[in-house]
Amino acid sequence: MYKKAMSCLLIINLLFLFSFLSIRGMEETRKAAVPAASWKLDEAALANRESSTLGIAKVAASGQRVVDCNVLEMEWKYPLAVSEWEVLCRIVEAEAGGEDEEGKLLVANVVLNRVNSDKFPDTVSEVVFQKEQGVTQFSPVSNGRYYCVEISEETINAVGRAMKGEDISQGALYFAARKYADSDRMRWFDENLTFLFQHGGHEFFK
Repeated sequence: MYKKAMSCLLIINLLFLFSFLSIRGMEETRKAAVPAASWKLDEAALANRESSTLGIAKVAASGQRVVDCNVLEMEWKYPLAVSEWEVLCRIVEAEAGGEDEEGKLLVANVVLNRVNSDKFPDTVSEVVFQKEQGVTQFSPVSNGRYYCVEISEETINAVGRAMKGEDISQGALYFAARKYADSDRMRWFDENLTFLFQHGGHEFFK
């Protein structure tokens, strides 16, 4: 009787151990098969790419880094090299740091509109640092503010939106803050350009 009881107990323990190992193995398999539960696109990293076909994703639940197929298929209207992206972010921050995200988007739009225009240079850097008769086109470049700004997340978001092709500028090629601009410069704007609209502290022209 005693030997029979011990045999039954041993069999029960073995069954319990087998069940435990089977369940644990199934759980590990399930975790490995689960896709990334969530990922957040790193806009700054994407903006830094010369190619628009590569994206960066967060680490997945399985511990592996993944690139979502939607990211791979994403197309940027204005894919910029690292240096060009930084120039665009800096001039947007310097010119529109106190504006809302749409105000920042508008400044980025104007710079990219100039890149696309036959009237201006063909790269972001050349547009931002362009001089006419020794005078810079953007005051933060001449007064040094461009070089000391800290680029905000909102500016990065606005630049990303512009690079993807979002344009709310109505084709604007110029903008000015009348409150701070030189009166002769504003007179030239009023007499030679077409006023489009005002957003925040900036007036936009083409």
